[in-house]
Amino acid sequence: MTLFGYTLEQIYLVVLIFAGLATVLFMFFGDAVEGIGESLPIFNPSVILSFITLMSAAGFILEKLAFFPSVWNIGVAAVIGVILSALFYLFILVPLKSADVSLAYTEESLEGQLGKVIVPIPSDGFGEVVIETTSGMIAKRATGFDNEVIDYETTVLVVEVRAGTLFVKAYERKFI
Repeated sequence: MTLFGYTLEQIYLVVLIFAGLATVLFMFFGDAVEGIGESLPIFNPSVILSFITLMSAAGFILEKLAFFPSVWNIGVAAVIGVILSALFYLFILVPLKSADVSLAYTEESLEGQLGKVIVPIPSDGFGEVVIETTSGMIAKRATGFDNEVIDYETTVLVVEVRAGTLFVKAYERKFI
């Protein structure tokens, strides 16, 4: 079947190439049009570009294999594009949108965290504590909050952070 003097295979291939290029450009310059898909997720440019790319790829393959008439191939390609775009939206875009933006931490966010002593803390001295966070393990200089001695592998509670130093107390879990 021909359309505008071109075979459907040629049209699918050209659309696939341009949609692929538009997807790459959107990856680089997507922040400029970021707000477009906020109100309705169906108008998200990533979903639209994925639909066009997947539909044209499926249409090209179906036309190349020529199992069905061209009208059927367009319909089947559209259904494949809708299904795969919906899966792309549900399983990739939605989890990425809800993921943490940053893995950085502030010193204030360490207050109230539990850690483990990896270098014993002497009285009136410094040791080292490691704290497990979502961004990984953080090792920081620490001293006792009341200048107490804290042994190796003791679980501690970060009470305060001043000038990059954690002020910690030994932590005992109490069950009631």
